[in-house]
Amino acid sequence: MAVAVSRGIGLGRPSWKANADIILTVLVARLKIISRYKGLLVMEAFLPIVFAAFPLMLGIAIGGENAGANFMTNTGATADYKMFMLLGACTFTVVTLMMWLIGYWVRREQETGTLESLYLAPAKRFYVLAGVTTYAFLRSMLVFFIALLLGSLLFQVNPFGGNIGLAMLFVAAGFFPLWGIGFIFGAFILKIKEANSVIQMVQWIVAFLMGIYYPITFFPSYLQYVAASFPPTIMNDGIRSSMLGIGYIFGSDWWVSFALLLALSLFLPLLGYQIFMATERRLKRKEGVGQY
Repeated sequence: MAVAVSRGIGLGRPSWKANADIILTVLVARLKIISRYKGLLVMEAFLPIVFAAFPLMLGIAIGGENAGANFMTNTGATADYKMFMLLGACTFTVVTLMMWLIGYWVRREQETGTLESLYLAPAKRFYVLAGVTTYAFLRSMLVFFIALLLGSLLFQVNPFGGNIGLAMLFVAAGFFPLWGIGFIFGAFILKIKEANSVIQMVQWIVAFLMGIYYPITFFPSYLQYVAASFPPTIMNDGIRSSMLGIGYIFGSDWWVSFALLLALSLFLPLLGYQIFMATERRLKRKEGVGQY
């Protein structure tokens, strides 16, 4: 870890360069580990393709050549149902990988006994977690682009037909809310000391709220409000609407959804970190962080 500190009388405080070096060190360490598994990213990239293939094949089996028209008639969204579902599945993979990677990082540190070492290191947990979440986002975004390109080839759709620049803005704005959700999820794993069953249950709740196979307008009105306030839903809708040229969940203007996502970007990381630290303090006072 970096040792640079800011000048002053009394105890030295880490400079911004030292804090940035902590994030970079954690990020590089995680990237070195994943680089040992050459085919893992390709295998992960096929997951959203498989997720999208099931409803696509079902739609073709039922609707045949009219599948696109049927989807347009029933949803009012678009006739390009293949790209609609592929984009939803790819964005869903980004969100679930963020949860998987952060949750398993906390659990693995507990099981290997290295979590206690992190508490002895002269580095704030915020920057260690920032490094882990940044790695998780970079890895999941790489999977997103690989899956989108491969899926477009397999399903014979055009991934460059929409406003790609605007879609990437929604991707960038969605990083920080996912960062905060990752903190909250990590705190939950730290508390209950279990990852597999929790992640498997939560990911399908997330898929339901995001509407990866359908517009959330299918929900009852009260559930639409719940889904529309969920950051991954806004991110998914922004990417899909930008690429397909369809309406956004908050109206025809893209900036409304984008502004709400930015507002959540300021709020959720701070809330998530506070929840993580509060959970950590309670564990220290009671059973300790070393028990798993």
